[in-house]
Amino acid sequence: MSCLDSSGVVLGARFEAALVYAVQLHRHQRRKLTGVPYMAHLMAVAALVLEDGGCEDEAIAALLHDAVEDQGGAATLGVIGERFGSVVAELVLGCTQPNAIAGLGWRDQKRLYLEQIRAATPEVQRIVLADKLHNGRSLLGLLRVYGDGVWGYFSGGREGTLWLYGGYVELFGAVGSGWMVDELKRVIVKLD
Repeated sequence: MSCLDSSGVVLGARFEAALVYAVQLHRHQRRKLTGVPYMAHLMAVAALVLEDGGCEDEAIAALLHDAVEDQGGAATLGVIGERFGSVVAELVLGCTQPNAIAGLGWRDQKRLYLEQIRAATPEVQRIVLADKLHNGRSLLGLLRVYGDGVWGYFSGGREGTLWLYGGYVELFGAVGSGWMVDELKRVIVKLD
């Protein structure tokens, strides 16, 4: 599933189609507090993936990484596979948090997701790392503008969210290194 040589990546018709599909799926979705169109996040994640050496399939999956969770589940995954191929569908599925398990608390659900990412391919890990880096940067910006009241908009609150981001730093620090891991560490230190 890996990209053989990402140095000569050309974003072609498939990427364009994925961008349009992502806009269609997430048209009414907004970021917390700011109301910024959700597409801004998806484009930022795709940009980070490309800047880190990802290939077109990874960039497409980055655009669609939240589609299954937020916009239609298995049916949407099927459409992604049909339109963009099985590699992209596998990448998106690898990024998708598992469905909530009845009786399992928030932290335990997140522990399952951390284990899923730990066992994932390097390509999936790159996309998730880009996602968490962009989310962390956005959270830092929200805290600067709105103050500590921001934590109330997160399911884990301040304590749980910082615990989760600490888990991401630990996970990505253990499975690899690079500028995105270093940047995530810097952002998380500033959040605390």
